[in-house]
Amino acid sequence: MATIAIIDYGMGNLRSVQKGLERVGFPAEVTRDAGRIEAAAGVVLPGVGAFGACMDNLRTYGLVDTVRRVIDRGTPFLGICLGMQLLFAESEEFGPVPGLGIFPGRVVRFRDRSGLQVPHMGWNQITKRRNTPHLDGLDTGAFVYFVHSYYVVPADPDLTATTTDYGIEFTSAIARDNVFATQYHPEKSQSVGLKILENFGGIVRRSG
Repeated sequence: MATIAIIDYGMGNLRSVQKGLERVGFPAEVTRDAGRIEAAAGVVLPGVGAFGACMDNLRTYGLVDTVRRVIDRGTPFLGICLGMQLLFAESEEFGPVPGLGIFPGRVVRFRDRSGLQVPHMGWNQITKRRNTPHLDGLDTGAFVYFVHSYYVVPADPDLTATTTDYGIEFTSAIARDNVFATQYHPEKSQSVGLKILENFGGIVRRSG
């Protein structure tokens, strides 16, 4: 079975994602080798931390163009948390800071609202806005796990696959062609998250 590459740029829950994919039957390797990433049947970009630091690390390891190439080539691609945010044009975190620019849009901070803590941390529900293969078997109202202070505002609302309410309704997952990305953490979301990883693995298998 073809391997899924999890991009190691020094930030993210790499082993947790790897274990999650392996638990649902899909081999995965953690790597920062551009050749191995580009040869992989599927690619995952996780991320935890500051947007600018993550972009710096991707540049340091020579992986910015690697990410762009695998997406342009049509390789099934999964972005997780900051790995979703990095796909957009820029973030206001310590910025503006340019992102990968795969999609137009910005990453903005939750504004202070009475009774709502920032970061948004813990379990919350998703509302499905579109049916995508990544969400097969999941219903509106499913609970997933979040840890973030910033969220994406896509320039194209048709990118949105799920939304979540946290004082405002924000885009919590996107999907277009071979790219699917979530603000929430599938690897921390128990059975719901494992289903997303299983669905992604199935897409990778079928694309091969």
